[in-house]
Amino acid sequence: MIEPLLKSALLLGALMTAAAYLVLLERWIAAWVQDRLGPNRVGVPLTKIRLFGLGQPIADGGKFLTKAEFTPGHVDKVMYFIGPLAIFVAALAAFAVVPLGSVVLPESWGFDGPLHLAIAPNLDVGMIYIFAVGSVAVYGVVLGGWASNNKYSFFGAIRSSAQLISYEIPLGLGILGVIMVSGSLRLENIIVEQARSGVWNAMSQPLGFIVFCVAAFAEAARLPFDLPEAEQELVGGYHTEYLGIKLMM
Repeated sequence: MIEPLLKSALLLGALMTAAAYLVLLERWIAAWVQDRLGPNRVGVPLTKIRLFGLGQPIADGGKFLTKAEFTPGHVDKVMYFIGPLAIFVAALAAFAVVPLGSVVLPESWGFDGPLHLAIAPNLDVGMIYIFAVGSVAVYGVVLGGWASNNKYSFFGAIRSSAQLISYEIPLGLGILGVIMVSGSLRLENIIVEQARSGVWNAMSQPLGFIVFCVAAFAEAARLPFDLPEAEQELVGGYHTEYLGIKLMM
């Protein structure tokens, strides 16, 4: 019982930290492309130490967490809360089968057997599980847009669901070659086969890698596939009525 809880807590902390600093990296790259300064001010509080802006994700997280929680009166309150929660849970659940390293053999930690660095290791349909759980996020987007009872949010949700469903096909085709080469849907077997060949699957199948990357950008609704948000015409898209921690989720 303790082992899954410990793994879940460590995975949650690692993913939240990685997501925050990947957003910071994206903002730095966008600033470099646009020939301007990116986030470079926030550092150690009450000092003049800036640390190249590495404190920016912490400041952003604190801002979201301390914002006043306000629920508009015209929304469907139950669905309004379920929408962001479904997206957040689906994003985290997809990593449950991802092996983060080799099997550890702890001798003095009180474990009976080897410690797998994955919450749900050795799942025979691990790759299908990731795609299936990732598809649940579409329901969260649609629920959030519909429950907001706002035409801009609803249009953004329709656009987002259409885009997510459409790009799941090339996303699956991009990874199909890896599955065929490894002969397994289990992620551990795919990693072992890649290590045995000595060549990254991205290098041995460059076309599939490019297709997968483009489709992944579209699935994440990042530039230039940010049509569901479209601030110029939809005022932010499906999350127009959200603020605070719900917007962060």
